[in-house]
Amino acid sequence: MDINSWLTVATRKLAKAEIKSARLDAELILSHTIRKPRTYLHAHSDEDIESGREEVANARLQMRIEHTPVAYIVGHKEFYRRRFQTTPATLIPRPESESFITLLKDIITKDESLLLTKNNLVDVGTGTGCLGITAKLEWPELNVILTDESQHALNLASKNAHLLGADISLLKNNLLRGFTLSADIILANLPYVDPTWDVSIETKKEPDEALFARNGGLDLIFQLIEQSSQILNAQGHLLLESDMRQHSDVITYAKKHEFNHLKTDGLITYFVKN
Repeated sequence: MDINSWLTVATRKLAKAEIKSARLDAELILSHTIRKPRTYLHAHSDEDIESGREEVANARLQMRIEHTPVAYIVGHKEFYRRRFQTTPATLIPRPESESFITLLKDIITKDESLLLTKNNLVDVGTGTGCLGITAKLEWPELNVILTDESQHALNLASKNAHLLGADISLLKNNLLRGFTLSADIILANLPYVDPTWDVSIETKKEPDEALFARNGGLDLIFQLIEQSSQILNAQGHLLLESDMRQHSDVITYAKKHEFNHLKTDGLITYFVKN
């Protein structure tokens, strides 16, 4: 089968499976399988696919028909213009989480003293490492520590740091329990989905421990707020991702633990320790 014919059939099958990005996903799967950029598919649409490659592409297509996320099929996801390796052991980086980096730019622009000494930035529950690694690459002056209680996640974060050339530290830890260093910036995209909420079929393919939390999805966030109040230096920065429905509760709880809410950007709430 030639490239155009395979893409036509694959797009039709994906659309029938109610995949909204059917054509794009078909192109991503095929380009990954034949190890060529998507532009190659357009320029060589009448080129036959090697039988072995076609068999692999068909197997990957079936995975997508069953709503396996593309990032798990191709093994990577773009985040803030960089490619991060992904596995089913971690949450897939999401575009909305790039607001962490946007907020950091605002913070550092207003307080350049954060770059004058080796200030500690801690990325809690790092997963792929996309937040902390991106911060380190954008601001090499920061001392970045990635923490996660999953060794699989830390292994993946370590691999991503190596591939992207980021000099970071890794720590296997349950949130910040027993953390002995002080911090100037804490970032956290922790599990915050209430188990009773409806989630997409694709989301259900991601690890439960990276998605769901008790107490209406707020259990881990509340724990981290308490821990951060002890670890952050005065005027330290705390950035948390949560659902917009949770923001009021997060802000109220943070205020009870000596934090001042300064800004909300999309899903991210930003606090400074009093």
